[in-house]
Amino acid sequence: MVAVEKLVQTYRAFAANGASGAPAWLRELRDGAIARFDALGFPTTKQEAWRFTSVAAITETEFTLAHPASRIPHLDVIKPFLLGDGPRLVFVNGFLARSLSTPLLDGVRLDGLAQTLVDAPDLVHRHLGKYAAFADRPFAALNTAFVHDGAFVHVPARTVFEQPIQLLFLAVPTGTPLVSHPRNLIVVEREARASVVETYVALDEGVYWTNAVTEVVAGDGARVDCYRVQRESDRAFHVAVTDVHQGRDSIANVHAVSFGAALARHDLRGTLAGPGGYLILNGLYALTGDQHADHHTAIDHAAPHCESHEYFNGVLDDRSRGVFNGRIIVRPGAQKTDSKQTNNNLLLSRDAHADSQPQLEIYADDVKCTHGSTVGPLDPKALFYLESRGIGEVEARRLMTYGFASEILNRMDIAPLREQLDKIVRARLAE
Repeated sequence: MVAVEKLVQTYRAFAANGASGAPAWLRELRDGAIARFDALGFPTTKQEAWRFTSVAAITETEFTLAHPASRIPHLDVIKPFLLGDGPRLVFVNGFLARSLSTPLLDGVRLDGLAQTLVDAPDLVHRHLGKYAAFADRPFAALNTAFVHDGAFVHVPARTVFEQPIQLLFLAVPTGTPLVSHPRNLIVVEREARASVVETYVALDEGVYWTNAVTEVVAGDGARVDCYRVQRESDRAFHVAVTDVHQGRDSIANVHAVSFGAALARHDLRGTLAGPGGYLILNGLYALTGDQHADHHTAIDHAAPHCESHEYFNGVLDDRSRGVFNGRIIVRPGAQKTDSKQTNNNLLLSRDAHADSQPQLEIYADDVKCTHGSTVGPLDPKALFYLESRGIGEVEARRLMTYGFASEILNRMDIAPLREQLDKIVRARLAE
């Protein structure tokens, strides 16, 4: 495939220039990843994991690898996307904009991945590439091949960091379609606690491609709350992989919200690797126009006495399409597993479409696992009830749709973020 060959050639130039000074282990990781991408190629709809989502629009567009921006937006421009004055890292086209960021180096380490590879390479080596496997995931392989910058968050053992840490990724189109490969590594050590908000937004309605990978590690007894908001351009492509790895008695709350992009795909996997782990996956996708969003989730119960709950709601209007594939795996020996999964899709238009595939793979015999899925329009009986109380049809539809979306948003603990997302939902309903 021509698109694959061009990316391989781009990698060779990247490895010979900007990446040539990397440590040997990182060069080896990159070389192995590009070889795997070359072997896999781009996925097609003939593959089960991609049968509802075509990436032809990506393969047919000629993208240029993004470089550090020559012009950084002013702080006033990005204030609408910030959650306040708390600690943050801001990236422009995948590269850290230090003038807009507030890194932390005392206790909690918050800095760009590229800088951390210089300051603390052993700390990065201990975790990078250990959780986001790319043997069967071509986009994860491509990201790993071009890994250079992104966010690095490290919370030492028994450290409780109360303030939310924001990772803001700005896409600033240049006229030429760009591709960026941000790589994020979040490590919350034993009995530590932290909250991280990962946000992807566009400053212009240009064509570009974001190919992101985030690895999250929760040590024994740790708690990590991860929030991921995707607000890309309506002409953009967004492909992402998030892998969460949990130790014994750890807690991970993962919230994923998708509003933007013409084509969005998010592979989200949680691995409960130690006994007593607890995981929540909470997601919302609200689509309009011709948007297409595909969420593939997997919860891997690899240890006994673990609990997981998954809630994903989709609001689909116009000609949009939402895809949800949720997989729960209970490994041999993972007894006393308790896992629940729910995916509900609300169709606001006759032309909107939803594909929902809940799946269970159980290899243990003492477990409680359930899954459920719904696809359909607003309940006509509930609409009639509201109208009979004097509420107009349009307002009744808005109220019911808002309640459907807010069910997901209300599970978020960070008030400024919840309010920010609430405004977006209300604005869409007003339209």
